[in-house]
Amino acid sequence: MDIGSKIRAIRNRKKITIAQMCEGTGLSKGFISNVENNNTSPSINTLKTISDFLDIPLPYLLLEKSEHMRVVRKEERTTTSFNSLKVEHLSSKGGLRMMIVECPPGGSMGEPNAHEGEECHLVLQGKILAQQGEDSIVVEEGDSFSWNASVPHFVKNIGDTTAVILISVYSDSELSDIY
Repeated sequence: MDIGSKIRAIRNRKKITIAQMCEGTGLSKGFISNVENNNTSPSINTLKTISDFLDIPLPYLLLEKSEHMRVVRKEERTTTSFNSLKVEHLSSKGGLRMMIVECPPGGSMGEPNAHEGEECHLVLQGKILAQQGEDSIVVEEGDSFSWNASVPHFVKNIGDTTAVILISVYSDSELSDIY
C-alpha cells in the first residue's frame, strides 16, 4: 500500500507544512517523513491521528488506487444496441452497473428474460409497460420501479415517443453484459 504518498499529496494539496502537521498531531518530523516516504508502517491509531488532522476519513487512506473514484466522461461512454434499444453504459463498480436505455415507440427488450441480481429503473422520459412474472404496470416520466431480476421480466415502450430509462443493475458477482 502506498499510504505515505497519499498522505503527502493530501498535505501538500491542503498547503500544510510538515512542521504544522507535527504540531497538530504530536508526531516528530522524522516519523512523518518516514511515513510519507513509505519507510515505516504507522499503526491504525497513528493513521487515525493523521486522518483527523488532515480532515479526511481514515478508510480513504487505506483504499488501493484501483478502489478510488472512477470517472467516465460523457464522451468516453460506450453505447451498444439490443433489439431496438440503444444502451448507453454510464458506470460500473464490481457487481453494480448503471445505464441509460432509449427505447423507440413500440420497442421492447424482446422476450421476457431473467438473470442474477436486482434492478432499479427510473423513467426519465416516455411511457412504458413493465412486467415481471404475473405483475404488470404502466409507468411514466418520473416513476420508478425495481425487481429481483431472477424472475423473468419485460419492458416495452407503449407511448408515442422514445422512452428513456435510467437502469441500475446489481449482482453479487460481476455481470456479463445483459444488454
